[in-house]
This record gives sequence, structure tokens and C-alpha cells, in this order.
Amino acid sequence: MPHLPDFEAWAIFAKVAERGSFSHAAEELGLAKTTVSKAVTRLEERMRTTLLHRTTRKLSLTESGRQSLERATRILADGASVEAEMLEEAAIPRGLIRIGCTTAFGIDKLAAVLPGFMQRYPEIEIDLELTDRRIDLVSDSFDFVLRVGPVADSTMRISRLFAFRVPVVASPGYFAKHGVPTHPTELANLPALVFTHIAGADAWHFTHPEHGEVTVHVDGPVHMNNGVAAVPALVAGLGITALPEAYVWQELQDGRLTEVLKDWPVTPAAVNVISPPGRARPARVRVLLEHLRQHFSSQPWAHGIET
Repeated sequence: MPHLPDFEAWAIFAKVAERGSFSHAAEELGLAKTTVSKAVTRLEERMRTTLLHRTTRKLSLTESGRQSLERATRILADGASVEAEMLEEAAIPRGLIRIGCTTAFGIDKLAAVLPGFMQRYPEIEIDLELTDRRIDLVSDSFDFVLRVGPVADSTMRISRLFAFRVPVVASPGYFAKHGVPTHPTELANLPALVFTHIAGADAWHFTHPEHGEVTVHVDGPVHMNNGVAAVPALVAGLGITALPEAYVWQELQDGRLTEVLKDWPVTPAAVNVISPPGRARPARVRVLLEHLRQHFSSQPWAHGIET
């Protein structure tokens, strides 16, 4: 029946042969002398041969021990090399980072941040996939995914990067034609722009510090699955919508869009970092996330940056 070689015992045997002593080998390996002795004995019993001659004064290799020492030493060296490379990878920012990101946020915000990061860290490579589909981080080998809005998968490691304020906006022409709503319930009778890529996007949730919570169901002639693509339709007066402030910041500043119902804020939209569970983030991922935090903390539309 196939079995796994006893790599630990072979590595211990190589160290004992190198040091010429169970005690010295145990001290260098950080193990108890009995553990080292038992490992070599276990190996000899498994191989049905003697690898070391043991006397009260010294150890010496048998013929079987001499024949196997070179490969045992290679096992020890290869194991040490693997660990050294992994530790270096965890400490030095280099290598490939696979990122998944919501399409609108990736195109409009994330893509502009990455060139500066890569110039700062030339040994890091980026593989960015923009998609609104659900990603299996483990099977697809992603280091992390950025998602805007609520995250249902509690088995993943989830942390908030920052949050968007979500204003209710439309063009001045839209309000001139349909009137300016003064209460969220009035939105049910107004033509809205509705997003189709977010579950429950036709139900807008408002909170007032004095009057509590209100949920309004909306509909309209325009449905889209991308927040950035919705901006021209909003400017053209085709609907009213609740959209992350980042996507309409400039339009609000120059007056092409107007915010209403400021006293009734919509639930903020969090940008979450989702990564595989129980896995320490290597240096390349840590420095990228820190770079993103520093960049977005300087943006006027980003709130609640996590530290």
C-alpha cells in the first residue's frame, strides 16, 4: 500500500550525521534529545536496517547510512529552502496578486490607483478581474476581492476598506419636470433608475434621526447593471436614483446633478475586502491594501476608512 515517506525522520538523520551527536543535533533543531533519537530509530525500523553505529563515545555511519546520507541531506536542505522562500515571500513585497473587483468600482476608481502602486513596487505583478458575478476565492486562487455593498458569505475573511455615502440624485431638468420630493415615500410615484446587478436594488432604505426608518420600492423606464454607466442617463434627466457618491461627485459639484432628501440618508454602501479564511496575508497583499487605504482616505467621498 502506498505510504508517505518519513521526511521528518530523514531530515533529523541528516542533521545527526552532520553534527555527529544526538545532543548537538537536538539543540540545533530545537528538539528534545529523545525526540531525535526516536526519529532515527523509527527510520531504521521502517527501513529494516541500521543507519548509525552508536557507542558511548561517538556515532558513525553504517554502509546503509552512507548510501542514504546524500539524499537525506538533500531532503533537509530542500525543506529549509522552501521555508526560507516562504518566509521571504511573507516579508518582502514581491510576486503576483490576483484581485477580483466589482466592475463599476474597478473601472472608475480602482484601476486609476494601481499604476502608481506598481511603480512603487516594481517586483509585484497584478492580475485584476472585473466582474459582478460571485467569485470562489479559494478555487479561483484570488488573494482578495473588493465588493461594494453587503456580503453574504460569512465563511470568508471580511474587513471594511471604507464606505460610500449614497445620495439620492437627479438632474435639475428632472426636478423641474417632476417636482422635488420632500419625503422618501414620494419616490414611489417618480420615474427611477433601477440597478439590476444588486439584489433588492429596487427597495431604498432611509433613516431619519427623528422619524425613524422608511423603505420605498421604486421603478422606472431605465434599468442598468452598472453604476458608472448610469451617470449619463441621470444627467439627461431619465430618472432619479440612489448612487454611491464617488460615481457622481463631479456632477454634483458642477451642478449637472442635484441631491435631494439630505435629511433622510440612504444606508451607506461599504467597500469590503474579502479574502480566504485562516490565511495570513503576504507582504505584497498587505502593502497593496495599505496603499488603497491611504489613497481612498484622501478622497472627499470616502468615509470610515479602516485602520
